[in-house]
Amino acid sequence: MIDIKQLRENPQRFIDGAAEKNISVDITTLIDLDEQRRLFTRQREEHRAEQKKISKEIGPQIGKLKGLLKSAGEEERAEFETTLAELEAKPVALKNEIQRLDDSVAQIESKWKALLLQIPQPADPDVPRGTSADDNVQLRTWNPKSYDLNQSFAENRGFEPKTHIELLHALELADFERGVKMSGTRHYMMTGNGMRLHQAMLRFAFDLITNEHGFTPMSVPVILREECMVGTGFFPTGREQAYHIEESQRGAGHDLFLAGTGEVGLMGMYADEILPGNKLPIKMATVSTCFRREAGAAGRDTAGLYRIHQFDKVEQVVICKADEAESRSWHKRMLSIVEELLQKLELPYRLLQCCTADLGSKNADMIDIECWMPGRGELDANERPQGDWGETHSASRLYDYQCRRLNTRYRDEEGNTVFAHSLNNTVLASPRILIPLIEMHQQKDGSVAVPACLQPYMNGLQVLEACTATTTA
Repeated sequence: MIDIKQLRENPQRFIDGAAEKNISVDITTLIDLDEQRRLFTRQREEHRAEQKKISKEIGPQIGKLKGLLKSAGEEERAEFETTLAELEAKPVALKNEIQRLDDSVAQIESKWKALLLQIPQPADPDVPRGTSADDNVQLRTWNPKSYDLNQSFAENRGFEPKTHIELLHALELADFERGVKMSGTRHYMMTGNGMRLHQAMLRFAFDLITNEHGFTPMSVPVILREECMVGTGFFPTGREQAYHIEESQRGAGHDLFLAGTGEVGLMGMYADEILPGNKLPIKMATVSTCFRREAGAAGRDTAGLYRIHQFDKVEQVVICKADEAESRSWHKRMLSIVEELLQKLELPYRLLQCCTADLGSKNADMIDIECWMPGRGELDANERPQGDWGETHSASRLYDYQCRRLNTRYRDEEGNTVFAHSLNNTVLASPRILIPLIEMHQQKDGSVAVPACLQPYMNGLQVLEACTATTTA
C-alpha cells in the first residue's frame, strides 16, 4: 500500500506510476474521498472535544437547576425547566451530529480503502519505461564454457535435442496422462527418478540458501486467510489466480485461499507486529507447495511442466530497515545467490530487467532470470523447436509497500515506529526448473547426466537412463 501522505503531496507521481504499469485506478476519486474523509474526521473530533467541554461545564449547572426546582415557585419552575431542557439538549444534539459524521466517515472509508489498495507502487526512476514485456531489457547472460549461446544446441552437442516432454516420457520421469485423469489439465505426476530429481533440486536449493547463505529455515501455512493475500499485495488484483476455499458457506468464520508462493506465509507471520530494530534484517527461506489457477494463460505453455497449477518452490524473503540503499543491496545479493545456484547446475541463463509494464502492482523493481530451454521457441523447417529463454526466477524489491499493508513495523534508534522494507526472490521452483535441467544435460543416447551438485541428493546417481527409471505401471 502506498503512503497516503505522499499521494496528497504529489498525486501526479502515482497517476503516472499507474499509467506506466498499465493499471487502471481512479486516483482522482480517491483524492476527493480522502479530502471528504479528512474533513468529516476533523469535524467529528471538534464535536467530540466540544462534547467533553460541555459535559464538564453544564454538569454542575444541571445539578444546580434540579436542586432549585425542588423549592421553586410556578413562575421560576417554568423558567428553570426551559433552561434545563436547553442545557440537556446540547449534548444530545452533539451526540447525534457525531453519529452522523461517524456514519459518513465509515461510508467513505470503505470506498477510500478499496481504491487505496488498488494503487500500485510507482516504479523506481531507473526502471526502463515500456508498454509490455517485450520492452524488458537483457542485462547479462552466463553460460558454461562448454556451451556457446551463439550456436544451436546441435552445433554445441553434435545431435538434435529432444524436448523435456519427450525426455520425461522416454525415461519414465513423469506421467501426464494419469495426472490429468486425476485432476484435469495442467496436472502431472513425477515418477521414479523424476520424483527423486524433483526432490533433489528442492533440497539442494534449500540447503544452499540456509546452510551457505544464513537464511533461517521456516515452515509456513499455504492455506491462508484473505488478510494475508491482501497484505502481501496479491489481492485484490490477483484474485482470479488463487484457489478459493469457501469455508464461510460451510459454517466457518472466514474463507481461505491456497497460496501461490511461500512469500505470503513468510510475510504474513509478521503482520501487525513491531519488530526490534536490532533484529533486522530478517532473512527467511521456506519450501512449500504452491497453487496457481493460471486463469487466462492459454497457449503453447499448457503442455509439459512449464505452466502448471501445482508446484513446489524454495522462496527467500528479506525484511530490512527502511533504507533504499539497503534494499537495493539486498536485491543484488539475492540475485547473486540464484546465479550461484544456476552456475552450479551448469544452466545457461540471462538476467532480464523488467520494464514498468511488466513489474506488477507491488514492485518498485523486478529482475527476472530466464534459463535457456532448447525445447522452446519457434519451430524450424522440420517442426522442431529452435530453443528460447524461459522464466525460472524472479527477484522483487518492494520497499515499504507490503509492510504498510501488513502493518509490519520496527522500532528505530530514536524509538520511533517505522514501516520496514521487504524483498523476495525465487531460489528455485520445481518442476519448471527440470525443463532446462534435463534438456541441457541430455546426452546423445537419450540419457540425462545428473550435475555433480545434485548427485549426493540422488544417492550418487550420475546418469538418468531408461533402463534405471522406475515404472508407474
